[in-house]
Amino acid sequence: MTEGGVQAAERLQQDRVLLGRTSTAERVAAILRQRIIEGMFEPGTRLSEESIGAALGVSRNTLREAFRLLSHERLLVHELNRGVFVRRLTADDVVDLYRLRRLIEGAAIRQGATPSGRTLAALRDAVHGAERAAAELRWEDVGTANMLFHQAIVELAGSARLDEMMRQVLAELRLSFLAMKNPRAFHEPYLGRNRDILQLIEAGDALGAERLLGAYLSDAERQLVQEHS
Repeated sequence: MTEGGVQAAERLQQDRVLLGRTSTAERVAAILRQRIIEGMFEPGTRLSEESIGAALGVSRNTLREAFRLLSHERLLVHELNRGVFVRRLTADDVVDLYRLRRLIEGAAIRQGATPSGRTLAALRDAVHGAERAAAELRWEDVGTANMLFHQAIVELAGSARLDEMMRQVLAELRLSFLAMKNPRAFHEPYLGRNRDILQLIEAGDALGAERLLGAYLSDAERQLVQEHS
């Protein structure tokens, strides 16, 4: 097993406590989904049934069901006679994901003109977390904080179903971020733009926030498409 594989197994062993006594494929899938969002498994990585099953303390059948669920979410792909791999996104995937993001995030900002204190706190925490990570040159953590910021934008709509949809979108999108050769060059310019969007939301300027977000998403999409073309 590679050094990265050993580190992943050790991290997953810590996740075992999240399963509790009622271990299910859905909970295993939730753990793996979160670790994909955090960048633990890079695109193209083959997932070992043996090491992951042992780390989480679950049966092979449970793990295979979790893999099946994540394949339906387009996070994993099964290759005949080779195994299960983390998906590599294409340029078409990126375009489609950003089309969906514009619809969801733009509508959430318009609908959430008067955000709750909890959602505002989540937005602020994400912005501050990204800035702290950037100051310490932890660019993968900047990417994770950026995900949390956009998840909080969708929470403005107050819809549990939209929240769930956005978590799946961001998990898939993270696979695209991980393919960027220079994460600092990609993430750093958006730190200030996230803060600008936050300030407009705090001021109740939903139209201005949506306008900034639209330009933001167009620029990010263009960069990612170039990387995947």
